Amino acid sequence: MTPSGIAVVPARWEDDHAAIETVRRAVFILEQGVPEHEEWDATDPVSRHALAVTPKRDAVGTARLEPAGKIGRVAVLPQYRGTGIGGAMVGHLVDLARTLGLTQVRLNSQSSAIGFYARMGFQAEGPEFMEVGIPHRRMVLRIGYRDEQQAERHRNTEHPHDRR
Repeated sequence: MTPSGIAVVPARWEDDHAAIETVRRAVFILEQGVPEHEEWDATDPVSRHALAVTPKRDAVGTARLEPAGKIGRVAVLPQYRGTGIGGAMVGHLVDLARTLGLTQVRLNSQSSAIGFYARMGFQAEGPEFMEVGIPHRRMVLRIGYRDEQQAERHRNTEHPHDRR
């Protein structure tokens, strides 16, 4: 639960696309002016999604984790911003990435949100660039391993010639 009483729950595009679309349409298309044809893509069905829901199960936020470890489409309805929901969703996806064995996650942050992600440990890399008409910067968070056994498995499979 976030401090606001909102729960962050796993979501599947197949089952929850209407709720995901409602939040993203309100935030990205209507509020920020992202062209509709640029908002929806083939990555949604293969991504892992998080939904922030009220006790009545109304969606108020959403985010996704792409298979290659990119977090994106982080959106919170305006009246729920500043309550910890965005951070809770990103944290949920970082934890998921870690359990999937990823050692880092990345995202393209709107320039105005760099501080938000930096407070969670993300580091900006490279120059600012335009995406869907909005200034962005690439950010990366190295998340390491869940435990020493996972680290050892990684060392043994990624660097078989380095074993001693």
